[in-house]
Parts: sequence; C-alpha cells; structure tokens
Amino acid sequence: MNFPPKLNRNFYTSPLLQIAPALLGKILVKKSGKAFLAGKIVEVEAYDGATDESAHTFNGKTKRNEVMFKEGGYLYVYLSYGVHFCCNIVTGNKDHGTAVLIRAIEPLTGLDDMVLNRYGRSEYSEKDKMNLTNGPGKLCKALNIVKKDNGTDLLKDEIFLTEASSPENFEIIQTTRIGISKAKELPWRFYIKDNPYVSRK
Repeated sequence: MNFPPKLNRNFYTSPLLQIAPALLGKILVKKSGKAFLAGKIVEVEAYDGATDESAHTFNGKTKRNEVMFKEGGYLYVYLSYGVHFCCNIVTGNKDHGTAVLIRAIEPLTGLDDMVLNRYGRSEYSEKDKMNLTNGPGKLCKALNIVKKDNGTDLLKDEIFLTEASSPENFEIIQTTRIGISKAKELPWRFYIKDNPYVSRK
C-alpha cells in the first residue's frame, strides 16, 4: 500500500510544543501481517519531564520510561492503570525526556481489522465506528499496539507516521490536558476543532 512520505528524524527532534500541534493531521500507521491499519491523528497531549509533574520522566530515568530519553522518533508504550496501553511519540534530543501522547485518531485504512481488534467481532454500527479510536487506550487496542511495540523506531516499517494524504485546513484547539492530577493548568492538549473522533471536546 502506498502512503505519503514518512516523517523524518528532524521532525521528531524539534521542540515539544512545536511538534505536538504539528502532529495533528498526520497519519499513524501500524503494519499488521500484510495489512496496514492507519488513522489520522486528531488529538494529542504534550509531556515534558523537565518541568511537568505529570510526565513519566519528571523524577528521572527508570526501566519503565527509558525509551522517553531516546532522541525523537521512537514509540513509547506503557500500560495505564493496569488496563490499557497508551502510545506516545518521543520528541526532542536524547535525554530530554519529552513525548506526545496520541489521544485519538480518525480511522482511515483497515477498519474491519480495527473493529475485530477492539470489539472482538466483525459487525459494527456507526456508533461503534465513532467510538473505535476516540481515546488513547481505544486506539491502541484497535491498532493492536502493545508492550512489545515499546521502543519501536518510527523511521522503520512496523509502526510509522506519514504526512497527510492531502492538504487540509483545520482549526486547532489548545486547552488543558485530561485525566491527570498534577500540572493540570498547563495548556498542552491540542485537537482538531469539530472532528467527531476527538475524545472530549
């Protein structure tokens, strides 16, 4: 399957708050056997361990968060509340400890496989489709992104990000992040205005 050009390393090593809104509209792709599951990124949150108490890297490097200390362009996957996986795009230079959480995508390719991964069945309603990837745990389950994907180099072919399929004009909403108890005042959540797949308006 032909996709637009992959994002290069220079994109990922730019400053965190430059990359986070720039990820909106980009395409997240997961190779699954011979198939490709893909969706447009519509909602993200930024995390910076240098100043942000909610970042996993705030208290330094551990076995769990060491991928976040790589240079930009790697996938950081963690298990949230022991229930679902979440995926993050590592950003900046090596040892910066910054990443962008992918909160929601709009399904584009491989919808049937996503539905099977998420719901365990092939039949789905329009409501099922709208709820398929509108949250960080939901999209990881739909794309079958799991712990073994932690540390994936996004410049390779298993999981990667590309430019948008075609130019698109949209308004970006910047607001505070969701579901955290610390540094709640930071306006580091970005989403595409009026996109129906955003997790929370």
